[in-house]
Amino acid sequence: MNRIHIKGGRLIDPANGIDDQLDLWLADGWVLAVGDPPQDFAPDQVIDATGQIVCPGIIDLGVHLREPGQEHKGTICSEAQAAARGGITTLVCMPDTQPVIDTPAVWELIRRRAKACGSARVLAIGALTQGLQGEQLAEMGALKQAGCVAVSNTRRRMASTLVSRHALEYASTFDLPVILCSEDPHLKASGCVHEGAVASRLGLPGIPAAAETVAVARDLALTEHTGSRSHFHTLSTGRAIEMIRQARRDGARLSAGVAIHQLFLMDTDVDGFDAACHVDPPLRTQSDRDRLRQALRDGDIQVICSDHQPHEADAKTEPFPLTAPGISGLETLLPLSLKLVEEGVLDLPTAIAALTAGPAQVLDLPLGRLEPGRSADICIFDPDAIWELDPENMASQGKNTPFAGWEFRGRVTHTLFEGRLTWSNDS
Repeated sequence: MNRIHIKGGRLIDPANGIDDQLDLWLADGWVLAVGDPPQDFAPDQVIDATGQIVCPGIIDLGVHLREPGQEHKGTICSEAQAAARGGITTLVCMPDTQPVIDTPAVWELIRRRAKACGSARVLAIGALTQGLQGEQLAEMGALKQAGCVAVSNTRRRMASTLVSRHALEYASTFDLPVILCSEDPHLKASGCVHEGAVASRLGLPGIPAAAETVAVARDLALTEHTGSRSHFHTLSTGRAIEMIRQARRDGARLSAGVAIHQLFLMDTDVDGFDAACHVDPPLRTQSDRDRLRQALRDGDIQVICSDHQPHEADAKTEPFPLTAPGISGLETLLPLSLKLVEEGVLDLPTAIAALTAGPAQVLDLPLGRLEPGRSADICIFDPDAIWELDPENMASQGKNTPFAGWEFRGRVTHTLFEGRLTWSNDS
């Protein structure tokens, strides 16, 4: 029996309303007690968390794993190890692997490889349509039975609004959350940056804000019509979140999430054709960034994710429109979230909630909280540790990040997944 005592830390568990100096007592991968020790508890290991924050392990909703199919960008093991270094214990992967997660067999392959690595829990979002082609619906019942926690068509286009309606209706019959990446492909066209002054100055094809807002309006109408559980993933515009806020007030079953880089970077960061800032959806204006921050503060956005997309170096060296969009974000998710606290945008419990309890609630997962009988998925970080990001020291196989050289305050010291120490800064 593996017994662990985590002592002296400030325990923050937003799901249970806890923010206090409390000890944790773990046994065989489970939380045994919070606060007072269980009777006759003799720990095999003691972790001194004095001066540190102890919180539930982070749940990263919407990670793009590259295995199977694109192992040159990242493997399940490399990205799970990067997750552990970032305090992430659960990776919820998007279905755009090669082959696509549209059958139980593909998910079973990923599940087995993730279990063999053992650094983090990997859960799957199944495909909404076969092959993500947007035409024929995937066998969502079989995907749910196999363990998929949601369905999505990622940013791939749907053949028609009618297919979208049928997909949401079908997902609703299985009470499967639908992860919506709302974007009008016709308005997006061949755009690669936000349509505005920066795009005009650089001569780059732009993506108007309406590409998102038009699609969000359509998806809100379909959500209301079908009664589906919709999660609006990686929003980038202030107008979209205002529409979602109103729909929530009207009783729609929906939630919203934002990629952490959208809360810091803007379209002006693309200046100089910086391919590290090529993301999809594109970086928007300062007004959009500030409205997203406000929505997070007000509770209209429940989830912060990394939108992790590792790439090989060559993928970012072509002319800007030809470079691959995406950021390797697992190891900067928590540090950037803590920077929001440092800047006064959020308080610490609210930031932690958006990384833990928020995604757990969206997906109905029995995770993101620390109480007796729950999995011992734990992140411990030193809130005062100051460090600088060096991409070459990242554990992720993808080193593509626009945050190279940024100074952060707050660093993970220990990560425990199912009661096993998967990362320690002493190791």
